[in-house]
Amino acid sequence: MAIAKAERLMNLALCLLGTRRPLSKRELRGSIEAYLEAGSDESFNRMFERDKDDLRELGLVIETVDSLDGDAGYLARRDSNRLPPVALDAEEAAALGLAAKVWQQARLAGAASGALQKLRAAGMPEADDPYAVQHGALEPRIPVHEAAFEPLMLACRDRRPVVFDYRKANAARPEARQVEPWTLECWRGHWYLAGWDRERGAERVFRLSRITGKVRARPGVFTAPVPDVVTVRETVETWAGETATRGARIRLRSGAGYPLRSRATAVRELGDGWDELEIPYGHGLDAWLVEFGPDVIVLDPADLRADVVDRLRAVAKD
Repeated sequence: MAIAKAERLMNLALCLLGTRRPLSKRELRGSIEAYLEAGSDESFNRMFERDKDDLRELGLVIETVDSLDGDAGYLARRDSNRLPPVALDAEEAAALGLAAKVWQQARLAGAASGALQKLRAAGMPEADDPYAVQHGALEPRIPVHEAAFEPLMLACRDRRPVVFDYRKANAARPEARQVEPWTLECWRGHWYLAGWDRERGAERVFRLSRITGKVRARPGVFTAPVPDVVTVRETVETWAGETATRGARIRLRSGAGYPLRSRATAVRELGDGWDELEIPYGHGLDAWLVEFGPDVIVLDPADLRADVVDRLRAVAKD
């Protein structure tokens, strides 16, 4: 069974860091199982040289020493590969603590908590929270409820194409999308993915809550260049009507629909448990209003009301 490259690199690094004298290629080949399985000397030499270069690119300082018998020896001295001590002031420590709190609802919570524990064990100061307020403390969190978040985050990091089923705002059923993911961004409590849609040959933004099923990684490289700046929020604002000049009038149940209230340009209390709001009207507003269910009634324009009714009927049929 072939040994994974990561394990092979780890074994080579441990050998070079654990030796007190330079080790020859022959000695390293006899100490690392993957090299024993390499077959010919030529195959081993190619593998060893690639591994050595990879470790150096990762930051390991490997010395090459000429021995008396003419063979080169290799070692990685611990003092040359020791990281400097952690030196953080109170404000920097507080910033790291705040960043760790952000991910409490994601699977990154364990990694963030473990990293903080290691830093504190290394001497990071315990700092008071500079963001505390009189009646409690701010608890910054990024909500991550969608199962698609983690695989998409990893795909963005590793530049891996993905495939997923996606239900558009104006569609009752999902369809498969092939995407080269660029970045994830949170806006008004919802996560969005920006990337290159291969079938449409254009940049697209996807709301994670509309991704159904699993996100599946695909082999291969990106076919389109990744832009230096990806304007996720600007695109979503346009679709959601943030930049629209046209307005819509709705009735909203009192005490409900805070996101709608935050966007309203005018609010009037009706006195019967309902309020009347005027909000910007843009692409995708009908899909958003449907999410509030019986707490929202569309008054005008008529085409928006018709779109919302059609969506509710489609949901009822499903």
